[in-house]
Amino acid sequence: MAGRFRLDLTTEQWWWSPELFDLLGVPVGSARPSLQLLLSHVPEDGRAALREALLAAGSTGTPFAREHRVRRADGAVRSLLLVCEPDLDASGAVLALSGLAVDLTDGRPAPTQDEDLEQLRTEVEQLRSAMASRAAIEQAKGILMVLMSCGDQVAFDLLAHMSSHTHRKVRDVAVLIIDSASGRSPLPDDVREILHDASPPAHPA
Repeated sequence: MAGRFRLDLTTEQWWWSPELFDLLGVPVGSARPSLQLLLSHVPEDGRAALREALLAAGSTGTPFAREHRVRRADGAVRSLLLVCEPDLDASGAVLALSGLAVDLTDGRPAPTQDEDLEQLRTEVEQLRSAMASRAAIEQAKGILMVLMSCGDQVAFDLLAHMSSHTHRKVRDVAVLIIDSASGRSPLPDDVREILHDASPPAHPA
């Protein structure tokens, strides 16, 4: 089972999916999601490390994947993998922290089984890659919303359009737009042409 979470740093409001409540054994609606509630289910020896990892992610944009033991409300101890990826704006400032909590307890590989451990590492990297893709897409959408004076859905539709017509993945198009906006590299001709055609006409002086 996997649950999702998001911390909006502008409002300091947490959101948890129903699956995350279930992982912690907390009935949905019985408590407001918060850092304190999350830490209350983590053994005392692991609380500081988790708090510091979340603080670093929020202040420096550093993603992380950490395993933590948690004690459910019914007393059962579970092992959760927490994967956190910062959401950045066009300037690189951290707007929110989004992540996954994956229950590793059942069918956990033995430490001596190298193949199983390698599979676990692969799964962690896949989770981190998925979160990184989401962060890049959200950042590129923000750039397009500013450039095109459009809404969230229109910006995503434009990303999807460029992806389809240039035969690139949406995440790859997003990275190209981020790199161009930051001055790291120019847009490829095919992406630039589509973006130019979609741009609103300039207002006369």
